[in-house]
Amino acid sequence: MAEGCMMALRYGMVFFNLLFWLGGCGILGVGVWLSVTQGNFATLSSSLPSLSAANLLIAVGTIIMVIGCLGCVGAVKESRPILLTFFILLLLIFFLEILSIMLFFIYQDEIDEYAQRDLKKGLQLFGTEGNVGLTNAWMIVQTDFRCCGVTNHTDWFEVYNATRVPDSCCLEYSDNCGLDNPGTWWTAPCYERVKDWLNENLVALWIFALCTALTQILGLVFSMTMFCQAVKVETFYA
Repeated sequence: MAEGCMMALRYGMVFFNLLFWLGGCGILGVGVWLSVTQGNFATLSSSLPSLSAANLLIAVGTIIMVIGCLGCVGAVKESRPILLTFFILLLLIFFLEILSIMLFFIYQDEIDEYAQRDLKKGLQLFGTEGNVGLTNAWMIVQTDFRCCGVTNHTDWFEVYNATRVPDSCCLEYSDNCGLDNPGTWWTAPCYERVKDWLNENLVALWIFALCTALTQILGLVFSMTMFCQAVKVETFYA
């Protein structure tokens, strides 16, 4: 009976970690695709130039693949060290996620202030040599969210030292339209537009977060149960 339960648990964990590993492959693939197709599409942040969507996806996908692989190998071989390593890594990630969420809500105002200040610094790099990624990122954000600047379209006046904005701020895009009448520009702040979009999709974000947490908890339960069973079996035959 115990052997049958152990076998079912092993197959369950292998299946779970196979899905986990495949998910990591998918995330890594999207990250590589973005990196190849979008070129130097980087972050809007001036202080964290390597924190691009592509790099984040590649890093997250790689971590998930490694953890999923550890879980599969540990389940198949019923290896206590590997199962324990898998459990510790997954638990560490789980706690880091909870800590990050708590810190975000506690220091939300400070994070907002820092983010806006950092984004405004990034505007100074717009269109400059070696900052193609940041330039493309701002053009896409302003076009897709129909906004201009971080907190106001006048943020660009300090960048150009003139009453003008990038062409991506125009209601109807055309070359040098950012030099024309201000009445043809988007005036909504991009920072608030993005925050509003996140709030509108808050339910979907929470569902995704809860599903992720549930998946991690299942992984922790499976691995620790298998670890305990392996200890019992080894003790019994010792």
